[in-house]
Amino acid sequence: MSRDKMSRRFYRVESGQDLLAYMDKGESANLENRWCFETAWEAANKVGGIYTVIRSKAFVSTEEMGEHYCLLGPYKETYARTEVEELEFPTNSPFAVAVRNLRAQGYKLHTGTWLVDGNPQIILFDIGSGAWKLDQFRHELWETCHLGIPHLDVEANDAVILGYMVAEFIAEFRKAAEEYSDIKPRVVAHFHEWQAGVGLIALRTRHVEVATVFTTHATLLGRYLCAGSTDFYNNLGNFNVDEEAGKRQIYHRYCMERAATHLSHVFTTVSEVTGLEAEHLLKRKPDYITPNGLNVKKFSALHEFQNLHAVAKEKINEFTRGHFYGHYDFDLDKTLYFFIAGRYEFGNKGADVFIEALARLNHYLKAANSDTTVVAFLIFPAKTNNFNVESLRGAAVTKSLRDTINQIQHNLGKRLYEICLQGKVPGPNDLLLKEDTVKLKRCTYALQRDGLPPVTTHNVIDDWNDPVLNSIRRCQMFNTVNDRVKVVFHPEFLSSTNPLFGLDYEEFVRGCHLGVFPSYYEPWGYTPAECTVMGIPSITTNLSGFGCFMQEHVADPMSYGIYIVDRRYISLESTIRQLAQYMFDFSRLNRRQRIIQRNRTERLSDLLDWRNLGIYYRQARMRALKSVYPEMEEEGEGMGGRFNYPRPISEPPSPSSSRMTTPAPSEHGSDDEDEVDEEKELQELAHGGN
Repeated sequence: MSRDKMSRRFYRVESGQDLLAYMDKGESANLENRWCFETAWEAANKVGGIYTVIRSKAFVSTEEMGEHYCLLGPYKETYARTEVEELEFPTNSPFAVAVRNLRAQGYKLHTGTWLVDGNPQIILFDIGSGAWKLDQFRHELWETCHLGIPHLDVEANDAVILGYMVAEFIAEFRKAAEEYSDIKPRVVAHFHEWQAGVGLIALRTRHVEVATVFTTHATLLGRYLCAGSTDFYNNLGNFNVDEEAGKRQIYHRYCMERAATHLSHVFTTVSEVTGLEAEHLLKRKPDYITPNGLNVKKFSALHEFQNLHAVAKEKINEFTRGHFYGHYDFDLDKTLYFFIAGRYEFGNKGADVFIEALARLNHYLKAANSDTTVVAFLIFPAKTNNFNVESLRGAAVTKSLRDTINQIQHNLGKRLYEICLQGKVPGPNDLLLKEDTVKLKRCTYALQRDGLPPVTTHNVIDDWNDPVLNSIRRCQMFNTVNDRVKVVFHPEFLSSTNPLFGLDYEEFVRGCHLGVFPSYYEPWGYTPAECTVMGIPSITTNLSGFGCFMQEHVADPMSYGIYIVDRRYISLESTIRQLAQYMFDFSRLNRRQRIIQRNRTERLSDLLDWRNLGIYYRQARMRALKSVYPEMEEEGEGMGGRFNYPRPISEPPSPSSSRMTTPAPSEHGSDDEDEVDEEKELQELAHGGN
């Protein structure tokens, strides 16, 4: 294989698009006396998706800024005591001076490093220690912004306390930083979401000379409107935002978010679709789009993720054997695992569309007389009593059968060994004794069941009101023998201690064949992004930030295993049909085609690495600094410009109407792009059921 041909296979994002040129562990920041604070309610406080953003980005932030980067957030003991190593700052550091001054005022601050990749410095503020000044803070907020906070809204009041504590700390820090160097300090404070936004409001109204950046990951009002089954995107320009926020009793929170948006020097959102939402609901167009990335750890060998897929899939196979005992009449080598996961927002996450499309897929597979079986998992945390007895019984009887067979195999091996040592040839009667046959019969009869395999693994509280179960009943997806699509609702997040699966979420994703996320409201979408970096194809929509990002940066996303369903410009019925067709097309791929597609999907992982996407955060911060400190040198805007992954070399220039386009089948070794791994792929085929 020529070097040129090999290099064509591994096209990656060019180095000019990433942060590598600026990763000097804070040397340049030290020379310029430049500092960065990042404030978020979810810093070392696991609540939702922003925790993942802050945590995964910490490594590239510290590689770029070193000890001139610090995270700020509320002190939540439950998480902090396991995630934060408490340490004091060096005595001569501006951090130490500012911390001492705030402690002298009666505030309680916890300092140290966050125990994640990059080990960033972190300062956590004990909100209770600042509660005695709440009335003073609220009065100041009213006097400066005419923004009133109801006394009973505990979360909003906590946000006010945190915001003013952070503002006072940054003001003290800036004074200390002036004495730290002969160069004027250049401080940028980056705030995430409305809970942290009060700090930005306080800095601006107190006229503290720092640059500010505000990032919204999803607008507060947008979440509420979508939760109410509103035709959100077709009416974006028609909402009376004040009235809608007032109806939902979140007007004060909405005002906090909007004030932070307009007071910031630079405003960013995580995706184009969220930018459009912010433009109409918050009345400001974002200055930058800052996509969410992941800290992608490359595998030691290119095909390791293929092996991990096979190992994890075997664990899911074990669950399937137990769950469907008594109706286990399908071939696991011809079984595909699809899944959807996330917060239990039935409509926003697209679970309604997914279940309806599964019913259509079931019909398509029956009509085509396909021998492929699809097992679809729905993983949404819901209120439950405990595990379903039938699910536990299935795991028990299959374990009993496996243990019995292992014991019989062991005894058989010993018998054959003894007979052969005696110089005899074992006969049929020496293989399986009568007592062994009796044991096997007892285990086999125990596998019989009267009813159908359950559609849920747990006893769901108020199951007659549960939207997933009601949708399954309406579509009559009852896991009958004739169904080619089986459904399993697992109303609990996965963990390695789970008695049914015995694997955590990451392993489960690796073992599946396709992630399906037909979201209606998804500002970014970490679930399909996580699938991509693990080499698992996924279905997303043009209303998710991830889907829009892939459409913009990948020439032909479908060729790379990223299927994008249209939920914006076509009817709901057409969306369901399109999703069902995508899943049907995927089910018709052979094993070799799926391996090739996983290779292509994994290649996109660099596109989602913070080393590439972190540049957008740097651009936003540098622009904010430039607006406050005009003497700063301009930095090229082109470094984070648009980049495109080309269509795979083996992909035909236009789709063929007579066969599937994802991926194009290889013909007689003509697939140059994948010839590199011919031997490896053959090994994968022999590995079993990929």
